[in-house]
Amino acid sequence: IEEDDQSEKKYRKCEKAGCSATYPVCFASASERCAKNGYTSRWYHLSCGEHFCNECFDHYYRSHKDGYETFASWKKVWTSNGKSEPSLKAFMADQQLPFWVQCTKPDCRKWRQLTKEIQLTPSLAATYRCGMKFNNIKCEGLDQCSQPEDLRVAEVTDSWWHSMLILPPLFKESPASPFLTAYYPDCVGMSPSGSPSNMSELRADHCRAVQPQSKSVVPGLCPYFQPFYQPNECGKALCVRPDMMELDELYEFPEFSRDPTMYLALRNLILASWHKNCKELLTSQKCAMHIIVRGLVRVRCVQEMDRVLHFMIRKGLINTGVLAVKQPLLPERHSSVSRNIIIIGAGASGLAAARQLHNFGTQLVVLEARERIGGRVWDDTSLGVTVGRGAQIVNGCVNNPIALMCEQMGIKMHKLGERCDLFQEGGQVTDPAIDKRMEFHFNAILDVVSEWRKDKTQNQDTPLRGEKVQEVKKNFLQESGIQFTELEEKVLQFHLSNLEYACGSTLDQVSARSWDHNEFFAQFSGDHTLLTKGYSALLHKLAEGLDIRTKCPVQAIDYSGDVVKVTSSNGSQWKAQKVLVTVPLTLLQRNLIQFNPPLPERKLKAIHSLGAGIIEKIALQFPYRFWDKKIQGADYFGHIPPGTDKRGMFSVFYDLDPQGKQAVLMSVITGEAVPAVRDMEDKEVVDECMKVLRELFKEQEVPEPLHFFVTHWSKDMWSQMSYSFVKTGGSGEAYDILAEDVQGKVFFAGEATNRHFPQTVTGAYLSGVREASKMAAM
Repeated sequence: IEEDDQSEKKYRKCEKAGCSATYPVCFASASERCAKNGYTSRWYHLSCGEHFCNECFDHYYRSHKDGYETFASWKKVWTSNGKSEPSLKAFMADQQLPFWVQCTKPDCRKWRQLTKEIQLTPSLAATYRCGMKFNNIKCEGLDQCSQPEDLRVAEVTDSWWHSMLILPPLFKESPASPFLTAYYPDCVGMSPSGSPSNMSELRADHCRAVQPQSKSVVPGLCPYFQPFYQPNECGKALCVRPDMMELDELYEFPEFSRDPTMYLALRNLILASWHKNCKELLTSQKCAMHIIVRGLVRVRCVQEMDRVLHFMIRKGLINTGVLAVKQPLLPERHSSVSRNIIIIGAGASGLAAARQLHNFGTQLVVLEARERIGGRVWDDTSLGVTVGRGAQIVNGCVNNPIALMCEQMGIKMHKLGERCDLFQEGGQVTDPAIDKRMEFHFNAILDVVSEWRKDKTQNQDTPLRGEKVQEVKKNFLQESGIQFTELEEKVLQFHLSNLEYACGSTLDQVSARSWDHNEFFAQFSGDHTLLTKGYSALLHKLAEGLDIRTKCPVQAIDYSGDVVKVTSSNGSQWKAQKVLVTVPLTLLQRNLIQFNPPLPERKLKAIHSLGAGIIEKIALQFPYRFWDKKIQGADYFGHIPPGTDKRGMFSVFYDLDPQGKQAVLMSVITGEAVPAVRDMEDKEVVDECMKVLRELFKEQEVPEPLHFFVTHWSKDMWSQMSYSFVKTGGSGEAYDILAEDVQGKVFFAGEATNRHFPQTVTGAYLSGVREASKMAAM
């Protein structure tokens, strides 16, 4: 019996159910009595290839042993910075496991275990070769790459290996750490043991509560790049929570739903790296060198990196904007699925989709009806500065892809100031207190409308004005006994014309229920800016190297067969697997393109429940800046309409060179004023505008303009509109229905397909990125 006991004692298996290690080996060798690969009373399991023995456990855990101090001081740092349990297993994983590193020789790429005293750094990871010498230790033998790889590495790829991992990997020194100082590091995939530089003293106060100054601005980074929500912050467009997976991420990576730590660590690292340098392609290699984590799990992280990176590229979260690439960004299987694609329309959405798909490696052609690209982006330089006949302003720059492209191209935007003096005809400046008061009443009226609509169905919708706004105003004046003065009434009209400018329509067309439907989604925050160089600069850069055929209006799309046939009005025919339609809403409403079979009823209904808004612009170049003294460097000034009949006639004037060399003013024609000028000659419109300017600057000489232009979007054959809005009886859902593809063959993009950000170049651009992602995934 004695002998049996002895043989029993010689060996013990790992107690973790399902562990494949038949003969565990202790990686720690910390205690002099370490079991190495022999007998121990208990094996502690970290992964299927990594165990430590009971003797080494005691070495750190028992207070009379030598290692206790090391463990205790580590524990102190961990507890003051982190949220997870500072267990001995966590200590072993964080401090004692060896690092693994991959040979950078392209024909080797084998994984090697570093000896315990060697720290892994990004530069070592980027340059490591098998058999590399450290501390002048000579390596004997021949080609080190021919040495076989440790057998445990092959197991790491299997899904069961991942499920047997006890602790999630927590990265050290992640590029994401400067972005996430307000979070517990272990909640966002980083190690709380931190680097010596930002040890506990610094961190302790920081994790619990957000410091106001840590408003996610990282030194040296474009202030508009804020990819991560800070704690207690919400409602910022294109922002992710660094401590949670988004729905589409869970859908793509369900295996991380139980413990998302590894995914979050990788995703946060990728997002931070991209925003630190958005002018260059972010590759797996560049990311992998920043994965600093001990143990075999590093092998797994580097393997997963590829998938996460490709997902984020496909979604247009990284390696996007005006970046042009030499090699396809997605593996063959993505580009071959949709071998060729036709994109109809070379506006912001068509070009965004084309750039993305081209970068993914897809064959495509863009068909454009006009002789120029850009669609409703059309810049005019005839007045000495760039004036957008279409879009020129960026509303909210934080995380806006337009800001990203400006950063990539080194283009500066002009931040628009807050100040906007309101001038009355006759030249008086309106008392700011009156403006404030009327703006308050105006917003209060809209708040009442918001209350009213809470329990209303689509059938109970009414127009915003005429019925709703008038009614609310009337009730308010009756109930409060307040009387508006004549001036206050006019200032209210000014605010109403601003609303008509925002909707691109008279308010009797606009839904009271859904006029601001997209405000329920996170919107772009931060500065409003003027693109002094114009949006065209960005769109022309997006278009570089793409196959674009201008003067090629499409009149028919036949998707009845396996291949989609597209016919243009000059008779040429094109064939493709998929077609992306990005024409303005009006052209769909007026059936300018014949679809065979016809579009589904549900889509047609949505097309007609949205309105095609119109605003026009006028720009005037003067011999000198006659307005300077009066408006004192503001970017714009307002014009109080003399009566309701003149509302929308030049309500705001923008100074297009506020730094003060050129003398160019641009103004807008909105609401009821649009049909009024529709059939006027340009010179007549200019005369009307000059009358207004001479009224506003009555005390001085206003010179004749040297040059001018007036837009005619309503008569522009290929747009016939400025931007969409929700008509009475419609709803924001129409935007989503417009965005649905038909049979996986015909896809749609454009501002009128973007429920979250309609009416903007940003919204159009993002809809193109969205469809490119859909087409690449299918």
